[in-house]
Amino acid sequence: MNMNERLVSMLCDEQDVPESYRAGRAVVQREYLVDGELREWTGPMQDVYSPVFFVTGSGHAARLLGSYPLLTEAEAADALNAAVRAYDNGTGAWPTMPIEARIRCMEQFTQSMLDEKSSIVNMLMWEIGKSHRDAELEFDRTVEYIRDTIDAVKDLDRASARFTIEKGIIGQIRRAPLGVVLCMGPYNYPLNETYTTLIPALLMGNTVVFKPPRMGVLLHRPLLKAFRDAFPRGVVNTVYGDGQTVISPLMGSGAVNVLAFIGSSRVSNIIRRQHPRLNRLRCILGLEAKNPGIVTESADLDTAVQECVLGSLSFNGQRCTALKILFVHSSIYEPFLERFSAAVTQLRSGMPWEPDVFLTPLPETAKADYLAELVKDAEKHGARVVNEGGGVTCHTFFHPAVLAPVTPHMRVYEEEQLGPVVPVVRYDDIVTPLQYVADSNYGQQVSLFGRDTDTIAMLMDAMVNQVCRVNINSQCQRGPDSFPFTGRKDSAEGTLSVSDALRVFSIRTVVATKGTDSNKRILREIVQDRKSAFLSTDFIL
Repeated sequence: MNMNERLVSMLCDEQDVPESYRAGRAVVQREYLVDGELREWTGPMQDVYSPVFFVTGSGHAARLLGSYPLLTEAEAADALNAAVRAYDNGTGAWPTMPIEARIRCMEQFTQSMLDEKSSIVNMLMWEIGKSHRDAELEFDRTVEYIRDTIDAVKDLDRASARFTIEKGIIGQIRRAPLGVVLCMGPYNYPLNETYTTLIPALLMGNTVVFKPPRMGVLLHRPLLKAFRDAFPRGVVNTVYGDGQTVISPLMGSGAVNVLAFIGSSRVSNIIRRQHPRLNRLRCILGLEAKNPGIVTESADLDTAVQECVLGSLSFNGQRCTALKILFVHSSIYEPFLERFSAAVTQLRSGMPWEPDVFLTPLPETAKADYLAELVKDAEKHGARVVNEGGGVTCHTFFHPAVLAPVTPHMRVYEEEQLGPVVPVVRYDDIVTPLQYVADSNYGQQVSLFGRDTDTIAMLMDAMVNQVCRVNINSQCQRGPDSFPFTGRKDSAEGTLSVSDALRVFSIRTVVATKGTDSNKRILREIVQDRKSAFLSTDFIL
């Protein structure tokens, strides 16, 4: 059986899906959350199809999962105005609320989120083709992130619960919110990556307009009521629809204070440039990357192969942190390529609900065609697909293609493929990968493989000034969430980690006065009688 026949054989009748994993009836979502109300949309809708194809009486067909509203500029304006009113120039109930009260709201939301785990995980699996196991991991990691962020905001508040006296000036330094945040997450981690911006933005006292990614919309539906019930009116608002229709007017209004966006640098530039007062816009951006793996001549092949397979093909390579190009020293190039190709061949392809499945359908309908173009271009310039069945497609399935030897003349050498194509470059001089990283538009992470400490130390010292995380004998990754997550060049703006995210969604603000007896009395009375939410020495336990 050739690879095409294998992929076709994976398709099944919908009735063959285990009952606990079935998608159920199509979800017609007409609700959207604005100003504390679930409003009903009666206009045009966008159909949502799963990347999973089934065998039907008339051939193969994608499963219709449901539909969501295609809102207009008017509804987007309502959502923005609600967020502006809730913030009220920093005097609204949410930005002036004591941090303990905000935490209680977030804990209520988290409990409601846990109550909806099964429906969210199942829809996450069906909408973007993520394996059920990985969908559960994404949900659990998101809940863990929320709890860790709550702990971090408590630590931040405790550190600020004191006065500082310098040169006769008494002051208290705390962090204050920035205003209205437009929050837009990515399709590959539509829950986790979205909430790594949304959650800290809320906890720091900002109000939010939230637009889900176009792939990964329906999974958020069970949480609309949770947002409504946990937070004051207008603190969380949602918009759906075409970006040019609903996002452009939001940015053009000038009322958005913070853009929290995870996606491509091209799109982020289009969005941010629509703001009429760029100096007033804070941007927190997680953008693309072309993370290289550098396999030196002293590398342990077993470790390098294992980590490079995981790093390049976990979730079909659809991660910004994926290893998207491998540089392998000539002395071990052939054995590495042989072992790597064999390991890729052993990866299990299948449907997202199947146990131990590794390779699943791609959520973007045109992705397989794009990846095939990259393969064709590389072959035209002298590369070959070295693994069995590499590059074979079946609807939304694309069997991983390991390309070698890849050269600078090929598109895949520079383009971020964000999919299961693995370019392998053969090098003799370490200057080759070093120059690649220096010339790259991206600077997120790198993985170094080797046992020679002189070489690793030299590479490490060169890389820390080009990328923001150097991984030694391990794949690139985001976690743990306590570590800084950011990038240089076109890869990021702002740092996202549990503690760093709280800082990027707020600004240090000081209340100060001369240390006269009269001013001391004023401060003492405000603090003792709890007259201010900002000026406080309360210690959160």
